[in-house]
Amino acid sequence: MSSLSVRFLAPSLLTNSSNNRFKSTRLQATPPPQTAAPPSSGAAEVDALRLEPRVEEKDGYFILKEKFRQGINPQEKVKIEKEPMKLFMENGIEDLAKISLEEIEKSKLTKEDIDVRLKWLGLFHRRKHHYGRFMMRLKLPNGVTTSAQTRYLASVIRKYGEDGCADVTTRQNWQIRGVVLPDVPEILKGLDDVGLTSLQSGMDNVRNPVGNPLAGIDPHEIVDTRSYCNLLSQYITANSRGNPAFTNLPRKWNVCVIGSHDLYEHPHINDLAYMPATKNGRFGFNLLVGGFFSPKRCAEAIPLDAWVPGDDILPVCKAVLETFRDLGFRGNRQKTRMMWLIDELGIEGFREEIVKRMPQLSLERASSEDLVDAQWERRDYFGAHPQKQEGLSFVGIHIPVGRIQADDMEELARLADEYGSGELRLTVEQNIIIPNIANSKLEALLNEPLLKNRFSPEPPILMKGLVACTGNQFCGQAIIETKARALKVTEEVGRLVSVVKPVRMHWTGCPNTCGQVQVADIGFMGCMTRNKDGKVVEGADVFLGGRIGSDSHLGEIYKKSVPCEDLVPLVVDLLVEKFGGVLREREESED
Repeated sequence: MSSLSVRFLAPSLLTNSSNNRFKSTRLQATPPPQTAAPPSSGAAEVDALRLEPRVEEKDGYFILKEKFRQGINPQEKVKIEKEPMKLFMENGIEDLAKISLEEIEKSKLTKEDIDVRLKWLGLFHRRKHHYGRFMMRLKLPNGVTTSAQTRYLASVIRKYGEDGCADVTTRQNWQIRGVVLPDVPEILKGLDDVGLTSLQSGMDNVRNPVGNPLAGIDPHEIVDTRSYCNLLSQYITANSRGNPAFTNLPRKWNVCVIGSHDLYEHPHINDLAYMPATKNGRFGFNLLVGGFFSPKRCAEAIPLDAWVPGDDILPVCKAVLETFRDLGFRGNRQKTRMMWLIDELGIEGFREEIVKRMPQLSLERASSEDLVDAQWERRDYFGAHPQKQEGLSFVGIHIPVGRIQADDMEELARLADEYGSGELRLTVEQNIIIPNIANSKLEALLNEPLLKNRFSPEPPILMKGLVACTGNQFCGQAIIETKARALKVTEEVGRLVSVVKPVRMHWTGCPNTCGQVQVADIGFMGCMTRNKDGKVVEGADVFLGGRIGSDSHLGEIYKKSVPCEDLVPLVVDLLVEKFGGVLREREESED
């Protein structure tokens, strides 16, 4: 890509007089007024040597300098021993795919290839539970996919029988399961043929750019996020050809672009969040930085005190990534996310490093004209809703804990073609939206067997906010089974108590918290514990109080080490005590 800038039309909503109510809204991504232009002393005292970049470019790839290799973690050593991107950019995958697993196991280098380096191609070996099988994670900016892409993914997983399935992830993305190594070159070609890639989707890379799932169709959207997310993804992966400038980060890195008042995109848990704001009549974005989850620490993103024009979003993304790449810690993996670097440098010191890497060596201070309405009540996207385009609607459907089979994907593709425009939208809550449906076809779509029997547009109220990670069925990190258990517990709880508003319940199988339990009203983090008989059983640490939206807040542990067999009565009590739930026995007696 020859330029870091691309022109976008200013969103039409900005010139709409009905949007005046947003002008007095308090800015989320703006620091308190007294820090609007902090002096340089706001930076932490850091030795000049500490600000020397720790990586250097060599033969087209960025590698860690010799003098910074003391005390590095094992993953850094794997990267030094062999550049992971060569498996893709120099066709190393073609040779690796021809080697038998038996031969691969005989060499430390090839064993690390399948267990670590293939993650740069989006391939995760399921050594612990499904030896020889891989999960493949894609890049799907803004969660937008086509019927053709969906059919292709269905064809891939179908050949693997019971081992093959797909998941909608918490970053609006597809993950497919059951893949075997000899098939990978052909699958990569097939992905490219339908406009998909799995490149740079795992390990120390930039994850899928998240945007508004209703982008371009929402009557109340602030800005259409699709072009921004596409641009970020294309730049970061060099149009799916591979971009080594950003493939040797100290740790994974998440980015989102906010386009809705609903904050469907969850900006507070991203390393970089673009928050829409105007400045002197120009549309652009204020910036939040540093949000992340990890086993040892979770942190909400904080204001960078910076604003960028809407038609020039890439330079600051590049500068933030280069700052993280150059200066980030590469020792203990629990302390390598970007917020740890921000803590070390101080937010102003971190900002100064970003400015050094900007094309004009400058970065405007944040705007006070936030466009996100902080009082907005988050909308439910399930069911049929009118689009901004006259005569069209979208339908949000519930995918129970995000798990989907080949037949289901084929049928979803058919519905998207027959009733819509051949497009599907994935959400961070692991659900799917079918857009661009002619109102005259709505009734027929809602009566389709798939929506009647499998993926309901009107799921039970407690199912609406249910999210679950992969769990130990496939993931070697997971301590407990999550998906089936999440459904079972929620169904049992629903039979015992009724609520009037959705309660978001998230399950994660381990402290890596892929299921994002800290943003849930009630969260369950897998652990092993002892039941009342002293037997070791699967259990969960229960979290409470997570909030999303403008009043975001990370939940905290409510009760540790609860045996899974005891979760139903605990959740029932919580719903009654904290969420206005009513026991169904009492409800029936009052009726």
